[in-house]
Amino acid sequence: MSKESPIQIYKPGGANSLSQVEAQGNVALGPVYTWRFRLVLILLLCLASVVIARIVYLHLLEDEFLQGQGDARSLRTTSIPAHRGMILDRNGEPLAVSAPVESIWLNPQEFSPQADDLKKLAKAVGIKERKLKALVKRSHKKQFLYLKRHMTPSQAAQVLDLNLQGVYADNEYKRYYPAAEVATHLVGFTDVDGLGQEGMELAYNDWLKGEPGKKRVLKDRLGRTIKDIQALSAANPGRDLALSIDLRVQYLAYRELKAAVQAHRAKSGSAVVVDVRTGEVLAMVNQPSYNPNNRKRMKVAHLRNRATTDVFEPGSTVKPLTVAAALASGKYRPDTQVDTSPGYVRVKGKTIRDHRNYGILDLTRIITKSSNVGVTKLALSLHEDTVRNLFFNAGLGQSTGSGFPGERTGSLPHYPAKRLLERATMSYGYGLAVTPLQLAQAYTTLASGGIKYPLSLMKLEGEAVGDRVMPEKVARQVVKMMETVIQAGGTGRRAKVPSFRVAGKTGTSHKVGSQGYSDDQYVAVFAGLAPASNPRYVTVVMIDDPQGEEYYGGEVAAPVFSRVMAGTLRLMNVAPDILPPSLEQQMAWN
Repeated sequence: MSKESPIQIYKPGGANSLSQVEAQGNVALGPVYTWRFRLVLILLLCLASVVIARIVYLHLLEDEFLQGQGDARSLRTTSIPAHRGMILDRNGEPLAVSAPVESIWLNPQEFSPQADDLKKLAKAVGIKERKLKALVKRSHKKQFLYLKRHMTPSQAAQVLDLNLQGVYADNEYKRYYPAAEVATHLVGFTDVDGLGQEGMELAYNDWLKGEPGKKRVLKDRLGRTIKDIQALSAANPGRDLALSIDLRVQYLAYRELKAAVQAHRAKSGSAVVVDVRTGEVLAMVNQPSYNPNNRKRMKVAHLRNRATTDVFEPGSTVKPLTVAAALASGKYRPDTQVDTSPGYVRVKGKTIRDHRNYGILDLTRIITKSSNVGVTKLALSLHEDTVRNLFFNAGLGQSTGSGFPGERTGSLPHYPAKRLLERATMSYGYGLAVTPLQLAQAYTTLASGGIKYPLSLMKLEGEAVGDRVMPEKVARQVVKMMETVIQAGGTGRRAKVPSFRVAGKTGTSHKVGSQGYSDDQYVAVFAGLAPASNPRYVTVVMIDDPQGEEYYGGEVAAPVFSRVMAGTLRLMNVAPDILPPSLEQQMAWN
């Protein structure tokens, strides 16, 4: 038997308890426990070393990379929308302004199309839930999808307060037009991205639009901007645009034209008011119109600015120009007499008629009675280019210089000497085509004493520069002749303006149909100026296809001219040139 100590069995609380053994100091931990303790200690030390080494590595060697990765997840470079310039009338009244709005967009790859989320989002942005679900599903590979454009800030806040992953908002501007349908054909409108589509918004888009800026912002995981970090480039707002129109005159002309078109059940109408001294357009209105602030029911046919794009045969409104050509030729004087008997004349087998036999007329009475026979005989007695050249010099058959997009130049054919019928019909307004704006320019040339000014839709700062195209004496003589049209015995008596001398001319032309000239479709026109003693303003009114018993220019268009011109003279504080008899006597005594 071995003399080694017998095996002791450990009994808790017994005489050989661990505490007693350790106290005796004659027993040590076994080798297996020492080895395990050291292994665990070494592993912990190694793990701590690895962690410390990784921390040192990341902070010293990978700091720039990690910072960039963090910034990529929280820092964003966003666009600063640029404010589009305002469009103003000549007195500074706003015609087009930009208001701040927000557009809600979605990242389909971040958005979880849960039933509750879809329902909340669809209700917030005003889209049917079924449609939104299909839209998200169809665009699941995209990272950008507009949900609602141009929401008010309060509406957009309600969407963002839902805290939906992948739903964001961008700041934008929405165009608003205070004058609405009154000035829309001239001002035009922009698309949803703020780019000009019609009118002056289109013509001066580069002038009006601004240059967006850029800034760096800090965003949270929901894409909401928490803090602006740095401005990278400032936004440059667009420049304002001052138009030539006077909003007061614009409202007046629009009201009167709309009332006349409705009263006569006409197809359409246009009216233009021009400042004789500068060529600035003070008013340009059309019917039918539309509201650019609400385009849900907008019709494409209503978009045209008919005053610049629609052409028509001017009829008798060009007879004063034919008489001017005869006077300028030196062959005629205002009192030269022309025999119009028996009330018609045959030209190349065709009969040209007056309303009745006026007999012998001087040049003034030819305009007063609007004699087709009289102007035909004048035109055919002149060189074949005389009448056409004066028409062209006065502004027909060419651009008015307004710069309006889509403006038409009309049609002014050149007829050789042997085309007698065409030369004859042109003298009283058939066989050529003009716009209301062109006709206004031609009458402005007469009113200004024979100087043709380019028509301007922009407010002019300096003096207007024009070209003399007609002897001043001839222009003054024709204006005096046109005064008789408004007087007793003339065709335009309804164009009279109380306390002012008015000069003008009526026009009624047949419209062309599928079978030639129609017997029951007309264009009614009146073109005139006031005060005739010192012309300040020219107004042209054109009403297309009036229905009912009244369809002549003197019955349909002349009353509109009277009311528009009377209001314009009053608004512009123009002194009357017809004084009451009592006041004339008082001034004579003084």
